[in-house]
Amino acid sequence: MKRLTIYSVAIVFLLAGCMLPNEQRVENQVPYADQMASVQAAIDQFQEETGVLPIKTFDESTNLYQRYVIDFRQLIPTYMQDAPGSSFENGGVYQYVLVNVEEEPEVKVIDVRIMNEINRLTQRINDYRRKHTYAPIKESLDYDLFTLDFEALGYKEEPYIDSPYNQTRLPLLYTNSGDIMIDYRLDLIELQSEMDGSFATETDLRTYLYEDAPFVPVFSVPYTYSEADGIQYDTKFYENE
Repeated sequence: MKRLTIYSVAIVFLLAGCMLPNEQRVENQVPYADQMASVQAAIDQFQEETGVLPIKTFDESTNLYQRYVIDFRQLIPTYMQDAPGSSFENGGVYQYVLVNVEEEPEVKVIDVRIMNEINRLTQRINDYRRKHTYAPIKESLDYDLFTLDFEALGYKEEPYIDSPYNQTRLPLLYTNSGDIMIDYRLDLIELQSEMDGSFATETDLRTYLYEDAPFVPVFSVPYTYSEADGIQYDTKFYENE
C-alpha cells in the first residue's frame, strides 16, 4: 500500500491557519457550483493551449485523490482573475483537485478541515507507540487494514469524520504503514440503496461517490462489489494507483 503524505499536507494546512482571516465567511465554506465551473473552464482552456494540466508537483506515493492539486498560480491572471473564494489559497476551506486526468480532467474539492481529526488521532497513536511500540489494533478488516482500540488511546467515544456526501459519521481505520483512513462504506451502502441497479463488479467503487458530488473521498481505501459478498474493502487496487 502506498503511504499517504499526511504530514506534509498537515504542515501546509497548519501553517496556513493564520492565513485564513475569511474562513468563517459563508462563501469560503461552500464549494459553489459557479466557482467550480469557472475553475473547470480555466482548466480546459489551459490544457487546450498548453497540452498539460496546471497541477502542483506530487510524489508518486501520494494518495490518488490528493495527487492532482490545482496550482492556481499557473492560471492567474491569464485564465482566472483570482482563485475562488472557497479555495484554500483564498481563505476558504477547500483544496481544488482534479480526477480523471488521463481521460477528461474534472474539478473536485477536498475539505481541508478533515485534517483536524486526522491530526489529533495521529498524535495519540504516535504517543501510544512511543510507550508500547505498536499501535493498539482491535480487529483486522482486510489485508493491511485494521480498526483501532480507541479506549486504549484515551478516547471516551470513537472519533469520526462527518461525511461530505450524507448526514453520516464515518469511522476511522488504520494501516500497517501508519496511515489513518476514512471508511466510506456507509456512504456506499446509502448510495447503493438509492440506485436502480447494483454496482459494477471489478470496479473501484469510490468513483461512484464523486460522480455526482463535488467532493473526492480523501484518505480512502478502495472498495469493490460482488453479488456474493456485497461491498468489500479491496486493497489490491492500491497496486494500480
